[in-house]
Amino acid sequence: MALITLTEILYFVILSLIIGYIFSGAFTYRAKTVYEMGKKRKKFYWRDLGFAVLITAPAIVLHELAHKFVAMGFGFDATFQLFPLGLAIGVILKLVGSPFILVAPGFVEIGTAAFANPTAYRLIALAGPVINALLWLAATIVLKTCHNLNRTQKSGWKMTRMINLILFIFNMIPFGPLDGAKVLFGPPGGGWCVIDNIAS
Repeated sequence: MALITLTEILYFVILSLIIGYIFSGAFTYRAKTVYEMGKKRKKFYWRDLGFAVLITAPAIVLHELAHKFVAMGFGFDATFQLFPLGLAIGVILKLVGSPFILVAPGFVEIGTAAFANPTAYRLIALAGPVINALLWLAATIVLKTCHNLNRTQKSGWKMTRMINLILFIFNMIPFGPLDGAKVLFGPPGGGWCVIDNIAS
């Protein structure tokens, strides 16, 4: 089995662009003035999209790849699947100006063999949040040790730290399809295993 397929690469590109668009209003390249912070910006900036992609894509793509590669390390088939409905909900919430953003970009699907190995199943589920914890730690270290960052770089690292902390906490909630439930309760019975299908 290939480490990663062209289809999966395409899915990750699509995911990154859409997630970047969804967060482009919140993660902006331009530093906001006090006046701008109190207003909702209506104008779209391509630079803001690129900046938001740089902040959000690693947090989500590496999270999903961690699930996939750890599963493959245990010898299981693992495929990333895009979840168009979940992405569409996120886009709609942005378009209507919702203060709450819910994004379910995709999930890693593994075969039934994982059900026979509860330890492997838990480690596969834990891999994604661990990546977010490591990215949060890296951002924290950079902010504490690098004193020559300009305003944009400092803002980017602060946003990286924030989104990865949110993703770690949210995904570790032991409820429903979230990673925390899989780590705590182990594999359910029968069928295909969806390791991760919500990231917010």
